[in-house]
Amino acid sequence: MRISTAASLILFTVCICGAAPADAQNTQSERVWWYTLEEGKLLFRSGDYGNALVTFDKARRTRHAQFTRLEQDLIRLLSTAEARTLGDSLFSIERLISFRNETAAAAALDYLFHRVSRESVGGSAARVLEELERQKNFPEADFWMGETFMAEGELALALTQYQRAWDNRALLETPGFDVQILYCMTTIRQMRQEYIEMERLASQIITGDSPGHNRDNLWASGLLRAAMVRLLESEGIHRFISLYRHDNIVTERAHRLLGFFFTDTRRDISAAEHLMFAFLIQNTIIIDDIIRRQFDFTFTTLDDLMTHALVQPALVEFMEETEYFRTAFHLSTALASTGKTIPAMQLWAFLAASPNAGVWGERARANPVPYSEPAIELP
Repeated sequence: MRISTAASLILFTVCICGAAPADAQNTQSERVWWYTLEEGKLLFRSGDYGNALVTFDKARRTRHAQFTRLEQDLIRLLSTAEARTLGDSLFSIERLISFRNETAAAAALDYLFHRVSRESVGGSAARVLEELERQKNFPEADFWMGETFMAEGELALALTQYQRAWDNRALLETPGFDVQILYCMTTIRQMRQEYIEMERLASQIITGDSPGHNRDNLWASGLLRAAMVRLLESEGIHRFISLYRHDNIVTERAHRLLGFFFTDTRRDISAAEHLMFAFLIQNTIIIDDIIRRQFDFTFTTLDDLMTHALVQPALVEFMEETEYFRTAFHLSTALASTGKTIPAMQLWAFLAASPNAGVWGERARANPVPYSEPAIELP
């Protein structure tokens, strides 16, 4: 019986699809849980928090199910009498997989080693199973579930999800996402007035998760930080800002939060140092932005800098987001409290002369010298 050309094409297509490698199926499954996560983000941003939460949980469960299946495919092979005689040697197990043409187990290993380095398991079959177990977690989905709970005011549930995302941060595929998770947990601790934990988390954002992995290398250099303080004290704020540059925007908010907190708790030396860094980062971002528009830009005082910054809507928005004038106010009071009167008075005069400084300018104009009000509520 002859088969028509069209029928032949259909038969060929069916055979190809039916013989699609398991690795391609795994890749398709990965697309499913990432696509589901993106669907959840769209729902979240539209304010549909209920359906967003369900979708994020679906993405998490889909990934968990995929790696569970891969784990089971490998366990099925490792449970055979032949495999048990080979011990923990991954090399021997892979030879057995090849000899017996165990496509499911081979696909499980191929997909795992697509995501992690072969060296990370140290040639151990048991370590492979441990890694497959670890890969079941989906920290991005946990983070977005935390965001959803946060938007609904469920702080305890949000913190639980952020903590799960943080615990599995090694699986994050977006650089810097771990810092965002830390900031979210810091915010919740602040809102719940758990200030000891808030301080620990904010400090961790700056110092990093382990020794030698600082997120702010300039801060980590105690000698250079001390030199910066000495120059600020002797030369004043204008010379300090014109001489130093520090564009570590990742840690700016943490420095600022700790500076405000230490000011309110009367730890003035620590407050001055953190606020010095926050204010330096803020001004560095402003200066760099202006230089991109005007390559020959120079300034001698903060007042000169403001004449160029305050005409740029993007910079005005940045200054509002980073609480620029509030930072200057508390830096001035912290410097005054530690006896550094020259930069303290310069900042105070700058605020008093700034019509855009809002309440911080009004306070500076109402008093001839920097002063600190008793803290009614911690930051």
